[in-house]
Amino acid sequence: MSSSSAMVRILIKGGKVVNDDCTQEADVYIENGIIQQVGRELMIPGGAKVIDASGKLVLPGGIDTSVHLEETFMNAVTADDYYSGTKAALAGGTTMVIGHVLPEKNESLVEAYEKCRSLADPKSCCDYSLHVGVTWWGPKVRDDMEKLVREKGVNSFQMFMAYKETFMLRDSELFQALQHCKDIGAIARVHAENGELVAEGAREALDLGISGPEGIEISRPEELEAEATHRAITIANRAHCPIYLVNVSSMSAGDVVATAKMQGKVVHGETTTAHAVLNGMQYYHQDWAHAAAHVTVPPLRLDPTTPNFLMSLLGNDTLNVLASDHRPFTVKQKAMGKDDFTKIPHGLPGIQDRMSVIWERGVVGGKIDENRFVAVTSSNAAKIYNLYPRKGRIIPGADADVVVWDPEGSKTISVDNQFQGGDINLYEGLRCHGVPLVTISRGRLVYENGMFTCAEGSGKFCPLRTFPDCLYKKMVQREKSQAVKAVEREPYKGDVVAVANSGKRDMGASDLDTPTRPCTRHGGVRDLHESSFSLSGAQIDDNIPKRSSARILAPPGGRSSGIW
Repeated sequence: MSSSSAMVRILIKGGKVVNDDCTQEADVYIENGIIQQVGRELMIPGGAKVIDASGKLVLPGGIDTSVHLEETFMNAVTADDYYSGTKAALAGGTTMVIGHVLPEKNESLVEAYEKCRSLADPKSCCDYSLHVGVTWWGPKVRDDMEKLVREKGVNSFQMFMAYKETFMLRDSELFQALQHCKDIGAIARVHAENGELVAEGAREALDLGISGPEGIEISRPEELEAEATHRAITIANRAHCPIYLVNVSSMSAGDVVATAKMQGKVVHGETTTAHAVLNGMQYYHQDWAHAAAHVTVPPLRLDPTTPNFLMSLLGNDTLNVLASDHRPFTVKQKAMGKDDFTKIPHGLPGIQDRMSVIWERGVVGGKIDENRFVAVTSSNAAKIYNLYPRKGRIIPGADADVVVWDPEGSKTISVDNQFQGGDINLYEGLRCHGVPLVTISRGRLVYENGMFTCAEGSGKFCPLRTFPDCLYKKMVQREKSQAVKAVEREPYKGDVVAVANSGKRDMGASDLDTPTRPCTRHGGVRDLHESSFSLSGAQIDDNIPKRSSARILAPPGGRSSGIW
């Protein structure tokens, strides 16, 4: 703990403390970067800074589980680095972010991780951790994953079923990656879209002359997400690995997740602010720049009821976490795809507005209550990534990451007053009720009424522990109860038929070696209605030798009388 935070004493007085399971009127006393006391009539030492929270809510700081800062993606560098991005997060009430490391194909995962750490450590204003992408597969990747888990504080890896030719893993590779995640106790994050059919859909759209942003929605219909979601859950179930599905964007994919949970499978889901608020009609806007600004994957969905549906899934715990998936690009960067939608960099901004927008559409909109709001923006992420209750809860002994939230306050979102990077804001003009007044990170007052007091590099990297209980406890028990055993029986002592022609292939070969045979509509019986006659002149029996002539002595019906 830094000396500056060690000397800070803060008393938050008169507010309502909101955790994911309860709300209570209580004061909160902070010292040495830790929440020391929660309750009424606290006995505290003198010299504490008092924050009046009367009529306000006191929330655990938000945890944004998917941000892309200072990242090169699709030939463009994101418009936020770890300084501007984490600063914007603090302004929005988020006190911890989890960034992404995306190694190039054949690049060492450890080297990519170290490169990202060297960029983030001197700049981050709030606590952060890292996911590492498994963008290719081989023995080196397996070893790197184990080293990252044991030595570097990484506990999550992201696999892609999309991005053919760059990040996509084949099903067999995904299966092995998930098995290894289970062995080392890591969280397996999976981006689920059918990469093969996405590539075909993009080619077909371009062939039809569709080159604008609407092509992203046309080429990636929601059935491709639903199919891949089901396949990912199936592969994870066979690998006995908990699965965490990212960027769930459609009703059909949400239904697949809900069904899997009802079947008892260990599945968690994350959606984004944009998918839970906006719809895909944006891609058909007459202004190309406006349409391109909304390009992300999976795309926003055309059905206008999708955002409400996803918000309801957040409300009933089918989806567990709401992330911003912040990946900001400028209009000029998006314009790299002005003649080909496949070259528009995928990504949307949102690190600053995530909590206010979801409060407006979720809590004010009647889809979730204040406790569920805390769950999807903070507590559930803390539980899944093994940070709870150190983060994600206001109790004595927890990290002093706290937000004083004004449920009655309001602000109008605009690109003109945002701290996050880029020259686009998807929620331009949206009036939000529910705003952060004060943000406290690591026991330090870092944001108050629009003013920052945080220093570049004051945030710390948070190493994450493996085998989080909320994923692996249930999975271990399922594996025990569903263990497959051989049947105990007396060995067979009878005769065994000798195999003739032992040099030939074993008839018990695998399905891959089984010769194909013509398929008929009649279950393997020859269809006598299917004529072998051909108008080309060549007939099916041309290879059978013909006799020159044959005299019929006794045709059916008896000998001929010679009349004919």
